[in-house]
Amino acid sequence: MDAPLLPASARRTAAWCAVVLLVAGVGALVVWLVVTFAAVVTPVLLALLGSALLGPLHRRLRAAKVQRSAAAALTCVALVVFVAGVGFVVVHSLLETGDEIVASLKEAARKLLPRLGASRTSLNDTIDSLKSFATKYGARAASGVVSGISIVGQLIATAVLALLLTFFFLRDGARFPVLLREAAPDGTGPLLERIAHRAFAAVQGFMRGTTVIALIDAVLIGIGLLILRVPGAAGLAALVFVGAYIPYLGALISGAAAVLVALADRGWVIGLWALGVVLAVQVLEGHVLQPIVQSRTVHMHPALVLLAITAGASLAGILGMLLAVPIAAAAFGALDELRHREPGTPPDVEGPPSHPAG
Repeated sequence: MDAPLLPASARRTAAWCAVVLLVAGVGALVVWLVVTFAAVVTPVLLALLGSALLGPLHRRLRAAKVQRSAAAALTCVALVVFVAGVGFVVVHSLLETGDEIVASLKEAARKLLPRLGASRTSLNDTIDSLKSFATKYGARAASGVVSGISIVGQLIATAVLALLLTFFFLRDGARFPVLLREAAPDGTGPLLERIAHRAFAAVQGFMRGTTVIALIDAVLIGIGLLILRVPGAAGLAALVFVGAYIPYLGALISGAAAVLVALADRGWVIGLWALGVVLAVQVLEGHVLQPIVQSRTVHMHPALVLLAITAGASLAGILGMLLAVPIAAAAFGALDELRHREPGTPPDVEGPPSHPAG
């Protein structure tokens, strides 16, 4: 018998390389399909997040003997009220206090630039350059109004489609596990159902936990800024609430904005106090709120979270940043089920994957 052309170690290495290339190719194909059909994928993902967030409300309505379609419709109304309320608070607060925040940031730049070696002349030159740039490209920006209107129309269409899908996910959620079992190959139905259960449970934990933590962070930081008499405290608190849905980066950006405004308007002492408030709230979140509120969420290493956010931002901008972590949590939940579940083990998570209705 002829000896193998390659030693065993080289064959093993080649086999692993083939596996890695195959997985990478499948992943790249999935990403390409998601980006290509973003108009369809985005509403589905948003609907899943909305269903995960308001699933408990729908279950309570069903437990109160509310008809299935009526319960789903009332839950969707609650979702619209929630999103509209948050949007109104954020926009109203920022419009009401935006001038104060911008003025404070300008004052901070005026104070800090001389300390960094920049003279008033260089600052004025920078402002003149920005004005020249705005004038030069003003016509081009104006020509983009039509494009902007088109984008707004797409956003409205996506929101409406996501709302309709949320209604159907809530109303017909009980049917999805049956369809999944029927569509699965022989013997794999229960495993696929458990994987989907665990993935959706991870999304549920992320959405509910993040919302509660965002509200607590915004209230505590807002109270601290009000006590310190920092201008635009309400707008900054609203920014903290929205930023909490982007782990780590959102808290860093919103906290830095609060500290800069306090530093510019109230001086170094109040600025340090504002920094202390932000850090205290972040410590409370990391050591108390996260372990208690998100105890059922799939916990990922911060480095993986940052990589997921970066990948999401590169693929879909701000929307990708918002969706990246729940999608990653769902993926890690599914992998955890594959690693630790034995065939035939009943699921121990709340609600099926697309069954927030319970």
